[in-house]
Amino acid sequence: MNNTIASLKGGLIVSCQAAEGTPLHGSSIMAAMARAAEIGGAVGIRADGPSDIRAIKQAVNLPVIGINKIGRSESEPYITPTAQAAREIVEAGADIVALDATLRPRSSGLTAERLIAKVKELGVPVMADISTLEEGIAAAEAGADIVATTMSGYTPYSRRSEMPDLMLVRRLVGEVKVPVIAEGKIWTPDQARMAIRLGAHAVVVGTAITRPHIVTERFVKALR
Repeated sequence: MNNTIASLKGGLIVSCQAAEGTPLHGSSIMAAMARAAEIGGAVGIRADGPSDIRAIKQAVNLPVIGINKIGRSESEPYITPTAQAAREIVEAGADIVALDATLRPRSSGLTAERLIAKVKELGVPVMADISTLEEGIAAAEAGADIVATTMSGYTPYSRRSEMPDLMLVRRLVGEVKVPVIAEGKIWTPDQARMAIRLGAHAVVVGTAITRPHIVTERFVKALR
């Protein structure tokens, strides 16, 4: 197993992302968020775009799982959808490249299998964000170094729930030979702990830690 991937085992990866137009948007703010996560004991950071990745790499001594969102289409993959998008974040310092490996059609015509192969040519591990067991198996067979449940509930054919898809985590652990990372809708330490108990290599948490406006909304709705 790659040393960087091995260093994530059993730990928390914090996703430090803030979309344009949100209060915390900006590379310096995301670097500070990553530093706070490091102080808190995170083993890795997930970050979006060359600018944020470059700033975060200068701020922390943790491995960075990089993504490069191109557009925001609901109908086709936009998380690191091309080899060029991957190359940009590798050059910025990403230690691992995460990409959408769902089986949805892409306007580029590039299949998930071919994209994984092209990104691996850059010399970094590939993390495949998938939404179903079938996609996870296909990504592992295509050479992905990690399979993550990131997209569960975000494709029209995957399981919809407000809860993390721990069933998918368990099934992937039983079917693929690469590390499985639990990501998506993890709100509590108990949910993160359960994912590890089910065999997840590590857990990614984003919104529950790094998007205070969403956390505030949840409290406000509960009080209503």
